[in-house]
Amino acid sequence: MDAAEIWTVGHSTHPLPVLAGLLRRHRIEVLADVRSQPFSRRNPQFNRDSFASYLEGAGIRHVWLGAGLGGRPPEAEFYDGQGHVLYDAVASTERFLSGLERLMDGAERYRVAVMCAEENPARCHRRLLVARALVERGVTVRHIRGDGSVIGEEDLALPGAGTGQGALFE
Repeated sequence: MDAAEIWTVGHSTHPLPVLAGLLRRHRIEVLADVRSQPFSRRNPQFNRDSFASYLEGAGIRHVWLGAGLGGRPPEAEFYDGQGHVLYDAVASTERFLSGLERLMDGAERYRVAVMCAEENPARCHRRLLVARALVERGVTVRHIRGDGSVIGEEDLALPGAGTGQGALFE
């Protein structure tokens, strides 16, 4: 892919108009929801059907890709003894690779953002799993923060970036 670019965003606890505003501000045309379970008890405005309907009304397309790109696979084999997801194992599955291909194909035609719940991409599977695989394929990844600022994956990879703590040697 030549100069491919994909954005990421976390819905956090934003009201729907705030999230839609963030997406419009960065000219996002399609939101790829990569939550394994596209609902939220604490933030029901982000439940899949009502959320997709709201985005459609705001002129933003919605596609759910959580079955392939979600961070909580249903199989026990993708977890270590402490319950942490083994992202390398997930990234090698056919369903992940298929979902990644679908995401990259969409990014050739539309300005796409990958969305999960976590505001901070440094702690979210959309970065630790999805963005990592995209970067390995030459895709530029940019993360939209809750305040509307943007940090590139190359900058987020620096020690201390995105954590609220400065690097020891900046």
